[in-house]
Amino acid sequence: MKHRLMLFAALFVLLAAFQAEKPVITIFMIGDSTMANKNLTGGNPERGWGQMLPGFFTEDIRVDNHAVNGRSSKSFIDEGRWDKVLARIKKGDYVFIQFGHNDEKPKADRHTDPGTTFDANLRKFVNETRAKGGIPVLFNSIVRRNFGTGADTATVQAAVNQDDYRKDAGKETSAGQSGNRLIDTHGDYLLSPRNVARELNVPFVDMNKITHDLVEGLGPEESKKLFMWVEPHTVPAMPKGREDNTHLNIYGGRVIAGLTVDAIAEAVPALAPYVRHYDLVVAQDGSGDFFTVQEAINAVPDFRKNQRTTILIRKGVYKEKLIIPACKINVSLIGQEGAVLSYDGYASRLNRFGEEMSTSGSASCYIYAPDFYAENITFENTAGPVGQAVACFVSADRAYFKHCRFLGFQDTLYTYGKGCRQYYEDCYIEGTVDFIFGWSTAVFNRCHIHSLRDGYVTAPSTDAGQKHGYVFYDCRLTASDGVEKVYLSRPWRPYAQAVFIRCQLGKHILPEGWHNWGKKEAEKTVFYAEYQSTGEGAHPDARAPFSHQLKNLDNYDMETLLAGDDGWNPVKNGNALVTVKR
Repeated sequence: MKHRLMLFAALFVLLAAFQAEKPVITIFMIGDSTMANKNLTGGNPERGWGQMLPGFFTEDIRVDNHAVNGRSSKSFIDEGRWDKVLARIKKGDYVFIQFGHNDEKPKADRHTDPGTTFDANLRKFVNETRAKGGIPVLFNSIVRRNFGTGADTATVQAAVNQDDYRKDAGKETSAGQSGNRLIDTHGDYLLSPRNVARELNVPFVDMNKITHDLVEGLGPEESKKLFMWVEPHTVPAMPKGREDNTHLNIYGGRVIAGLTVDAIAEAVPALAPYVRHYDLVVAQDGSGDFFTVQEAINAVPDFRKNQRTTILIRKGVYKEKLIIPACKINVSLIGQEGAVLSYDGYASRLNRFGEEMSTSGSASCYIYAPDFYAENITFENTAGPVGQAVACFVSADRAYFKHCRFLGFQDTLYTYGKGCRQYYEDCYIEGTVDFIFGWSTAVFNRCHIHSLRDGYVTAPSTDAGQKHGYVFYDCRLTASDGVEKVYLSRPWRPYAQAVFIRCQLGKHILPEGWHNWGKKEAEKTVFYAEYQSTGEGAHPDARAPFSHQLKNLDNYDMETLLAGDDGWNPVKNGNALVTVKR
C-alpha cells in the first residue's frame, strides 16, 4: 500500500509538471522571397517580412520559416519542400501560405494559372494542413513598388519578368516609375488566395492592400526606404549597389511585419494574445533592427520624455560592453529566454594605456539613464575569480529589474549611484565576495541570492544621513556545495545599512551573521538588522552584538521605501513612469 501511494504521488508530480509546461505553437511559413529568411553574409540588408515576424510574438510562438527565394506554389511542391513541412505539422500549429510572385512568371517549372492550377495548389496546402490538425492562413502577395500613371500592359509585364533581377544602382528601369499611383502587377493572382479562403472557410490576410496603402501613401521617393535601394560602395554584399522594387530591406521588413501581425491578430483572434510590438528589436539572426544592443541604445532619441522606448532582445549571448548614457531616458530592455549581456573585464586588466581598468572600469554593462527597466535579461561578467569584475554597474535613479540574473564572482552588482533608488524583483544574483555593493538605496523583493564561495553577500557604502541602504524582502539565500562561511554584510563605508526581512537563510550563513571589516569604530555607525529570518542560517541569539533584530516593520513599508520626493512606487505601479520635472 505504501509503495502504491508513493507511485501515485510520483505520477501526480509528473503530471503537474507536464501540465505546467505550456506547449509552444509553431507557425510554419511557406512562400517566396518576399517572405523568406535571407543570408546575412557581407552585411546583406535584404529581409523577408516573415524573417522579421518572430520579433512580434511572445515566446509561446515559434516561427519556422520555410519560404524560399524564387519559389512558386508549383515549384515548392515539386521540389519536395511542402512534404518536409507537412511532416512536421502537429495539432494546433499554423501554416501561413503566401505565393503569387513566381506563379506569375512564364516559366514551366514555376507557372500556374489563377482560377485553376494556382487555386488547386492553395487548396492542397489548406486541406493537407487541416488533415494534420493544423490551421492554414492564406495571404496574397505584397505589392511591387511600381509607380505609374496607368495600367500599361508592357509596363506590368516588364515588372513581372524583372522581379528576380537585381539591377545595379543608377540603372533603374523606366518602366512604370513615373506618376504617384501604383500599377498593379499581380492581377488575378491576388484573387485566388481570397477566393480559396472564402471557399474553404480559411482566414485570409490581404497583404496586397496592406502594402499598397503603405507604399502608395509614402509616394515614389519615400517608399524607396522600404525596398532594396542600396547606394554603390556602401554594402560589401553588393558593391555596385542595387535598385530593387520587389524585395524589402531591414526597415521595410520590420514595418510590413508589424502591420501584418496586426492583420493576423484580426483574422486569427486566437493568435492576438501573443502579439507584441516593440520599438526596436535586437537579434543575432537578422530578425531585428540591429545585431547589437548598443546599436539599439544609440538609436533611442535623447531625452524622449513621457513614454518608454521598448527594446526586445532576442535569444543570444551579446558580448559587448554596453553603456546606457544619461540622455537615453525611459528605456525598457525586454529579453527573450536566453538573452545574455556579457563581457569579461576585470579590475586588474590593463587598458590600452597599460593602466588597470579598476573596479568601476570592469563592468559589462553601465546604466546611467533614469527610469530604466529590464526584464528577463542576464547580466554577466565571465572574467572568473580574478578579483573585482562587475557584471552590472547601476548609476541610475528609478531603475527597475524584473526576472533578471546577475552573474559573476567578486563585486557582481554595483549599485553605484548616490541618492539613486533601485528595485529588484524576482531576480537571481550570485557571487563570492561583496557581490552586492555600493551607495544606492536598493530594495530586493523575492530575490534568490547565491554564494559561490565563502565570503560576504553585501558591502554597502551608504552615506551618512541616508534613510535606507539595502533592504531584502522575502529573499532566499543559498550556496554552492562546500560553502560554509558567509556573512550577510560587511561595511564598505562606516554608515553601511542592510536589512533582511523574512528571508530564508541557508546554513552557509554564519551564526554571527555580520562582519565589521576590521573597523571597530564602524560598529557604532552601521545599521545591520533582520526581521523574522528563517532557515538553518537564522541565529538571532548568536548574531554580532552591533546588529539588530527588528520587532516591527515601522519605516519599512516596501511601497513607500523608494518613494523619495516623486512618489516612485514600483511595487504598486510596476514600470510606469512618474511625472517628473526635468
